[in-house]
Order: sequence, then C-alpha cells, then structure tokens
Amino acid sequence: MTHSPSRLRSSRLWQSILVLGCLILLTGVTGIIVACSSGSAATASGMAQVHVTLSDPATCAAPDGPYSAVWVTVSDVQANISSTAGATDSGWTDLTPNLTKNNQAIQVNLLGEANNQCFLASLGDNLELQAGSYQQIRLILAPTTAGLTLSTGSATDPAISATDMCQSAGSANCVVANGTTYPLQLSSEAQTGIKIPSGQIAGGAFNISAGQTEDLNIDFNTCSSIVQEGNGKFRLKPVLHAGEVGTTSVSMNGKVVDANGNPIAGAIVALEQPMGTDANGNPVDRFLVAATTASDGTWVICPVMQGDPTKPYDVVVTGSDSTGIALAPTIVTGVSVGSTVGTVTLNASASVLAATGTPTNSLATLSGQVTSVNASSAGTVIDADLTVLETIGSMDYTIPIPMTTTQTGGADLIVTTAPNTNQNPACNPTSADCANYALQLPASGAYIGAWSSSTITYTPPANPLATYFVDGNATVSGSSSSIDCTPSEQMTAATALTSTPLPSTATGLDLAFTGCQ
Repeated sequence: MTHSPSRLRSSRLWQSILVLGCLILLTGVTGIIVACSSGSAATASGMAQVHVTLSDPATCAAPDGPYSAVWVTVSDVQANISSTAGATDSGWTDLTPNLTKNNQAIQVNLLGEANNQCFLASLGDNLELQAGSYQQIRLILAPTTAGLTLSTGSATDPAISATDMCQSAGSANCVVANGTTYPLQLSSEAQTGIKIPSGQIAGGAFNISAGQTEDLNIDFNTCSSIVQEGNGKFRLKPVLHAGEVGTTSVSMNGKVVDANGNPIAGAIVALEQPMGTDANGNPVDRFLVAATTASDGTWVICPVMQGDPTKPYDVVVTGSDSTGIALAPTIVTGVSVGSTVGTVTLNASASVLAATGTPTNSLATLSGQVTSVNASSAGTVIDADLTVLETIGSMDYTIPIPMTTTQTGGADLIVTTAPNTNQNPACNPTSADCANYALQLPASGAYIGAWSSSTITYTPPANPLATYFVDGNATVSGSSSSIDCTPSEQMTAATALTSTPLPSTATGLDLAFTGCQ
C-alpha cells in the first residue's frame, strides 16, 4: 500500500493532495500524494504579515462526549521554509513573539466555545515576516505554568483564561472527565515543538507573498489526540493541521434527519477527501474533521481550510434514531468548500430491524489483536491508530465510529501494545507485544448519493449488512508524529457481516506489525 509518512491519525487529517510541480507518491501512513521537494523552498523578496489562530471542531465534548474540557497551554508557534529542519536547526521564524516575550503563554480550552469567526483563540497580533513558502510549522506546549504569565487574550477569545485551569492537576495541560481534572502526559516533542509537516498543511505549504497579510489557522484534532491508558492516565498525542483561512472563515453546514424527516441529534458528520490507495488500488477517503449535530439535527464545521480545489469533500454521517437504533451510514459525495450540504437522511436497515429485538443489535462488533515486534522478532511497544473502512463502488470510505458507553466515537481508536503478561487473551505469537481491541459500528451498509443543490438521491447498499475492514497505522508510543514499523500501515481483509446470529460480529481482524523500533 502507498501512503504518506505525515499521517498521524485519521483521523485523522487536514491533509491535501499537493500540487507543487513534480509529484511523487511517498510511502507512509496516510496514502496521500505530496510534492517533490528538496526540503527547502526559495524565499520571496519582501516582507509580509501573518496572524495565527487556533480552532477545533470537536465531537467528544460533553454531554454527548466524555470530556467537559481539554486545556492546553501554548507557549510558542514557529515556522520554517525547510520541510526537514529539526527543532534546534536554524531558519525558524517565531510567529508568536508576544508569547515568548516576558515568558508568557496562552491557556486554551480546546472544547470551548469558538467566536463568531470559528476560532478558539488568537495566538498573537499581526507579525511582520519574510515572505516565502513555509513548509513546516511547530506548536510548542508548556509542561507547567510555573514561571509563566498566562495571557487573557482578546475579548473575542472567550475560551482563554488568565487562571491556571490545570493547577489542581499539577500540569499546564489537562483534561476534565466526569468532573475530575487529570493531567495530560506530554512527550518531549510537545516541548520542543509538535511538528506540522507539509503533508498536514493545506496545499502543502503556507505560502505568503510580499505585501500580503494572511491568517494561518492551526486546527487541533482533540478527539484523536487523547489516549486513555490502562493505568487511568491520559496522554496527549497531538494531531495538528494548519492552513490559510480567510478573514471571514469558510464553513460547511447542513441538517441530519431520519426517513420520516425527524431531526437526529448527536450524529457524527465527517468531512473526508481521497488520499492514496489501498492494496487493491482503490482510493481511500480519509477523515479530516467532524462535528456532531444539535438537538434540531443541524451541524456546522468551521473553519474549513482550502486544500486541492479539484478534490471536493465527501460528507460521511453516522447516527442513531430517538430509540437508540443505529441507522445506516449515509455518504454525500462531491461537496465543494463553501457549499451548503443541505438535508442528509439516515435510513433504517429493514434487514437489521426485522431480526433484532433490542437497539444494541443494530451495532456490529469488530474485534482483533494488534501485535508488534522489532527486527529480531522481540516484542516492542507501539501506538496503533485504528480506523474502519467500507468499500463502496471503487472507493474506500472511513466510517465514523459512533459514541457509545465503551467508545468515545469519532475517527479512530488508538491502542498501545504491551508485553504478553499484561494481555488477556495472550499475545499471538507470545514473543510479541500486543493489544486487544473491539469496535462497534453500524451493522447496516451505507447509502450513498452525489451532492445536489436541490434533492440528493441516495443509492441503497448493495448488501443490507456492511462489509468492513480495519486500517491500522503505527507510530512510536508517546510520540506525536514519528511513524514506526515496516510497513507502518496494515489492513485486515474485508469481512462481510452476517445476520445470523445478531448482533453481528466480525472476529479475528488482526494486525501484525514487524520491524518496529
């Protein structure tokens, strides 16, 4: 399979197909096409201005999701025209000098209310910088607020607090779940700079010409960035994407209803774009960003960053009716940035409903084991990011994971492998590190229709029950960006669900990673 090394998690992505001249297909985690580059870009003459903002359309916020708040403390944002520059190399431009001046920092609730332009926070005033093509951005988080002055930001940034909201957790970064504040464990990379490489910058680079003033937005995919470990601790494994946004931010919106026209609350609406291919040569639609519907079924995703204008978005929706029955997913293809998606209908699967007596039977359970070994076939720990795909026609679509009592929902599930003594059932082979997983997805196959400014016509699934496969991407445990294992991506075989017995189950969806660090 071909894929891009910049992919962290599906979820997981604001990545774009990059058109910068000579195109090559890189091998990595996401399967996107990125531009040929020597690692640096020529700098244009003259000066420009940039303003940096932070956003996070999130699906895991209470009451629908598990987290009441996620606070992070940003101490700096830097950019470099070199895509390969390390944290200590030369050429870094400080985009937020107001934060480093006087040892200040901004603490932001990533699940807070955005302002009317879609942003959670403004990270600084307009900065004059050298015009050029910036191919790498780094976000630096403070591990503690000791010695820092927390900024109150501007009046239009209500999510920013001048009080250390994580003080009780003993950390500058924390998560609030079930009324308790927990510290977020950081990797060392979070303090030297969480890398946003060109593959995670819309258009492949942040391009700014002399005399221009541009807004650079950093999107923090919170729901794919928090790993709850077995010891009760929470680890921050940030998924970040960046891109240019307009002064008046572009949004997408619509409404989700059932077949009777009743609004569906709490549905997950995901934007996806094709990025790479699977082992059979089928394009893979990758999760970029998502939102949940309100009580009236409406949803808004804002801001939406422009990527490749020749590749419109696909909208993938999962949700349940008012009785808790999981409805069939619906996919709307070919939605351009700035378009109103309109009303999307989720349909019940007659074959599922006729054979089931309880709402939980409308969900299928996919289970398996992830194993990881090094070059000597000895167990070694990794983080594996798991997403679920369904092939419709000649395209693989990422199916958003519903929120249930056992899963937070969204794009993916992150599991961390561990030695055999900690596993039940035991690792197979016993020399490996492993993690057992179980995912619940709608049992019904997806309906699909092309976007229309009037009425969308949906084609029902060829088979009433879905055929799923699991896609796994390996990264170094605790790291936010370093891919691991050879190859770093594995996919299970496609498995068709069956109606007897219900609830549907698919077992043995195992992923074996080798050559890991």
